[in-house]
Amino acid sequence: MSLTSIAGVRVGHWTHDAAQTGCTVIIPPSPNTAFAEVRGAAPGSRELALLGARMSVEQVTAIVLTGGSAFGLAAADGVMAGCENDGVGHPTPGGVVPIVPAAVIYDLMVGDGSIRPTADNGRSAYEDASDRPVLSGPVGAGAGATVAKWRGPAAARLSGLGSGLVATGAAQVAALAVVNALGDVYRLDGTPLTDGPGMGRQPANPPMLPGPDGALTNTTLVCVITDAVADRTVLSRLAIRAHDAMGAMIAPVHTRFDGDTVFVVATGQGGEVQEELLGDAVFRAVADSIAAAVESRG
Repeated sequence: MSLTSIAGVRVGHWTHDAAQTGCTVIIPPSPNTAFAEVRGAAPGSRELALLGARMSVEQVTAIVLTGGSAFGLAAADGVMAGCENDGVGHPTPGGVVPIVPAAVIYDLMVGDGSIRPTADNGRSAYEDASDRPVLSGPVGAGAGATVAKWRGPAAARLSGLGSGLVATGAAQVAALAVVNALGDVYRLDGTPLTDGPGMGRQPANPPMLPGPDGALTNTTLVCVITDAVADRTVLSRLAIRAHDAMGAMIAPVHTRFDGDTVFVVATGQGGEVQEELLGDAVFRAVADSIAAAVESRG
């Protein structure tokens, strides 16, 4: 059960195991409607302004999640080239222009930071895309993900990429998460997945947060896709519910050291679902994907 359980969705990865970095390409079916929301204060992104309210283009051609910090945004160039070669994108008088928003995690301090996803690597991930189930773990953009760094480098735990799927009424909601958070991670019932012995969710005397050398090593990226019928107004509410799931599972979250970003896409191929029920499904799917990302590394 993963993002590709939604009809027409394809996902591909490029992974450099030795350097512990990579990129993930998500290709939703066309037509679709997309929205994005950033709540972390240290994002690295591309084309996100186009996914806001009242913007003229509402459909994405592909979404790129990548390691390599800002350098990794180059992967989107390769995805654009692949889309253009296949003749897909936003039609203009001068030809199709693929709409490929992207967001990054900072993984330069894990593995070999001199190796970052490039345009060629993005093209490889695009060409790898298929509807096969998405594996959880250190693949694609999750290859260099770590969590629980707010207590210092010694407390860091390996993380990765995870998926979740929830059915609700006449629709399905799927989520994919790359969890590279500053905070610890918990299941929804409060069971800790990362914190050490004797460390509570809200310690009375928390240690100082990382200084400049460790300040940019974080970010949780989430892509939610539903086959429900939903416009951008509804998607904006669903993005809030996705961020709510982050808040329920990651502590601390949305800090000045994180670039937490959510993409939400509706394909409209399923039925109409009451917004509150759809929001609850988004919350649970994102929660499942975050847990899967962390639990995949033991």
